[in-house]
Amino acid sequence: LSGGQRQRVAMGRAIVRKPQVFLFDEPLSNLDAKLRVQMRLEIRRLQKRLKVTSVYVTHDQTEAMTLADRLVVMNGGHVEQFGTPMALYDQPASQFVAGFIGSPAMNFLSATQAQAGLVLPCGATIALQGEGEGLTTGAELTLGIRPEHLQVLGAADALPAGAAELEARIELVEPLGADTLAYCRLQGQSEPLVVRLDGEHAVAEEQTLRLAILPARAH
Repeated sequence: LSGGQRQRVAMGRAIVRKPQVFLFDEPLSNLDAKLRVQMRLEIRRLQKRLKVTSVYVTHDQTEAMTLADRLVVMNGGHVEQFGTPMALYDQPASQFVAGFIGSPAMNFLSATQAQAGLVLPCGATIALQGEGEGLTTGAELTLGIRPEHLQVLGAADALPAGAAELEARIELVEPLGADTLAYCRLQGQSEPLVVRLDGEHAVAEEQTLRLAILPARAH
């Protein structure tokens, strides 16, 4: 039997016993990408039909996001955050969760607290929305922004209120069909800044992007 067939048989053997709880321990880790998607849908359909509580362990965040009603992110044996998948995506409780949920991972930028807001190494300033209250001027912080939340501006576009304006040079382009990922070099930043663009957005290496970080999208 193929790997996918063996997994189906294993689930069938568990189902006929009518258990109160299913425990899945990375059941799809040895399958190829296409079969993994098929089996993920099959597990989800079974779970909805049988209505049996299932505990599903996985390192694949796509499986975690698509299968879970409630998601537990663990780090070193400790619970980092518990909640719905979208709650963890929108409001990560720690930098570990922020970097784990979402693909590509969230961008992390070093920043310094100032009276006007957070100042990035490239000189851009982003206004704070209450989160900075109580922080001392000069405090070193980390600003998080997801690749899909960076706004691309045209040369004539006005900068949104309170936003930080960045200029980043594209070093590498990954066309994925519906999306395009641009890996950019930002002044004062050692790690590349990843920008998710629409697949029809034509960009090229060595091109400079004008970007905005909106306060509402920043972590």
